[in-house]
Amino acid sequence: MLNHKKPSSTKKEPLQLLSYNKYVTTRVGIISLAGFSMAALSLLLQFLNYGAISLLNRKQLALVQLSSGDTIAARAVDPQQRSDEVLKKFVSDTLIKMFNWDGLVQSFNDKGEAITKQDIGVEVGRLNNKSNNRVTAKAYDAAFALSENGGFRAAFLKKLASITPNGVFNGDSQVSLIPKFISNPRKIREGKWEIDFIGTLVTFEREDNSGKGITFNKTITLASISNPEYIPANTSELAKKIYTARRAGLEITEIVDLDLGKRK
Repeated sequence: MLNHKKPSSTKKEPLQLLSYNKYVTTRVGIISLAGFSMAALSLLLQFLNYGAISLLNRKQLALVQLSSGDTIAARAVDPQQRSDEVLKKFVSDTLIKMFNWDGLVQSFNDKGEAITKQDIGVEVGRLNNKSNNRVTAKAYDAAFALSENGGFRAAFLKKLASITPNGVFNGDSQVSLIPKFISNPRKIREGKWEIDFIGTLVTFEREDNSGKGITFNKTITLASISNPEYIPANTSELAKKIYTARRAGLEITEIVDLDLGKRK
């Protein structure tokens, strides 16, 4: 006689994957964990790559060819940013051109030959009834580096005319600016700086070539501006002089006597 026994029923545990307090290693779990790890690693690499590219863009140098055929290394900067070297050179070049008066101008004849002749000056108005009303042609051109805001350039030219000797225009006098010290720029705010200029203004007379010097110590405030990168060929001569004076992307907004007491 066959003995039929009912198989003992055992309670089967349901398969649980990564459940709380229970861990079951399965192929799906391993694949999921590996996928998550790779995704996290990929995200981290993307962040590192973005940071490296940003740093490289800030430091990257480009080779730029000038119209003369020369090549220079250049680096992209913020439109309002200027290096200390550019700021100091702009101030030095502008002041030297405005305050070096030899009474001579150079022009070209029909054959393209250079001709040097006496500078008759440019009338800019009088500061008072007794003052001179002319500045040298070179000083007039260099003064386009001054800001027009508040009539600063026009007022400065009148002041400049008042201290320009009449002898400059007939060959009896020459004046030279001798720089002695140009400070590093002090940033006032974004796109605006101050520079101290210390020098001597020396006047030479035909009768006395030893020269007489006076101190020329100034604080110059300058600001960044936008200037055309290329000047069209059909631009007027006056416009070319203006763009040339401001080609560094800067203008002088104020010139005052140097006060060392303010630096303390």
